[in-house]
Amino acid sequence: MSEPLVVIIPHRLGRDEALRRIKDGLDRAKYEFAWLLSLEEAVWTGDRLTFRVAALGQRASGIIDVYEAGARLEITLPWLLARFAHAAQRVIGQKGQLMLEKK
Repeated sequence: MSEPLVVIIPHRLGRDEALRRIKDGLDRAKYEFAWLLSLEEAVWTGDRLTFRVAALGQRASGIIDVYEAGARLEITLPWLLARFAHAAQRVIGQKGQLMLEKK
């Protein structure tokens, strides 16, 4: 296993609205990215999501913590997926920022 990939996304939505948007976004992502990855497990405990995903024949696990003014994603990637970590970090940050923009 490689070092965890960490993405921190600030927001001004408050915890409840951020949670709602993240849950909605994850539901959409299950269908939009079904060709690439599958969400094998997703368990919400309060403001924390613990999850497992599979992509390219590899499995990864992580957590998302949602706070009043930010969200933190930490995912530990197997070596094959870790090779794409930098690009993934950028994309996750951009998509997350769009999802948590104040509208």
